[in-house]
Amino acid sequence: FEIYVRPFPNVGGGQWQVSTAGGRQPLWTRTGKELFYVGSDGALLRVPVEASGATWNAGTPMKVLEGRYYTGSGSGRAYDVSPDGQRFLMIKAPGGDSTASPPSVIVVQHFDEELKRLVPTR
Repeated sequence: FEIYVRPFPNVGGGQWQVSTAGGRQPLWTRTGKELFYVGSDGALLRVPVEASGATWNAGTPMKVLEGRYYTGSGSGRAYDVSPDGQRFLMIKAPGGDSTASPPSVIVVQHFDEELKRLVPTR
């Protein structure tokens, strides 16, 4: 798969390829001046973009992070980018396998009530 960009709502107004060697899970920055995506090797890439009126131009994809992170196997996105585009939230892949299932996370709701039940106060 490759990453393409189309104008909205006029999706018939053009189509521009952004990725150069495969890609999935695209995400725009809040400024709209960069597009992040996961490359075919599992690396996170960013592409600077310029839009002016009816013209649109994508720069060269640049590797941001190597593929040592869980990238998921289904639809959706397995990462997020901070509002300033400088930090990333990702799950580190166990053993470096970016296609392996991530470790489980246990969320305990009402922890204080459970603690009171297990350790009663005097």
